[in-house]
Amino acid sequence: MNRLLSILFVLALVALVACGGSDEGAGTSDDAERPTYRVGIDITFPPFEFEEDGEYKGIDIDVIRAIGEEEGFDVEIQPMEFKTIIPSLLSGQLDIGMGGMSITEERKEKVDFSEPYYDSHLTMVVAEDNDDITSPDDLEGKTVTGKKGTTGGLYAEEIAEKMNAELRLFDSSPDMFQEVANGNSDVFFEDEPVIAYGIKQNPDYGLKIVGEPLNDTKAGIAVKKGNSELLEKINSGLQKIKDNGTYDEIIETYVGN
Repeated sequence: MNRLLSILFVLALVALVACGGSDEGAGTSDDAERPTYRVGIDITFPPFEFEEDGEYKGIDIDVIRAIGEEEGFDVEIQPMEFKTIIPSLLSGQLDIGMGGMSITEERKEKVDFSEPYYDSHLTMVVAEDNDDITSPDDLEGKTVTGKKGTTGGLYAEEIAEKMNAELRLFDSSPDMFQEVANGNSDVFFEDEPVIAYGIKQNPDYGLKIVGEPLNDTKAGIAVKKGNSELLEKINSGLQKIKDNGTYDEIIETYVGN
């Protein structure tokens, strides 16, 4: 009887050691506690975000991933139309919203923003051979285009009403490029880095920037209002990647000369 108990004890000890070994191979407790945040982006918005060879790339993608590395969290990229990002934050379907999102008073009533991570401005684009339009004052009776849910789209709506112009709104920036390139609209409004990148990548479109900057905007990273813990992580990580040079490397990759 004593021999049987000894054998059973040894077998139990071996099983316990084996279980301990398998737990270690599955990862440490630190790995299990590393959170994953859902990040909503608009992949039709290069150089901030776009899809290339089946991968998501761009300033926003690299910035939020770098912040995650500094602050100990992973990100799950969820592409969607820009106009749905804030509603998805409000409904809890997202943890973080990006998309070169301008920090505006109207948006600040709905979501909380990080410190700005990119300074930009709204500009006007026309066909290369169009010398008649050099400022918004030249848009009387013209056809103007903007992107739904963006500052450029809001500006297009305002100028269309003010100048008695026809308004056309689209869901993506590439659609606006095509609209003006094909001669279906006279002008569209978009953030300067998006325009510069688009013209550089598509010289055959025959487009140019005209006029003075229409505003000064700062892009921020949005979270659901009151999510101070996540916002603190984002701000902390953003400062770290600015201090260690990672941020400058990211910007140089996408908008450097």
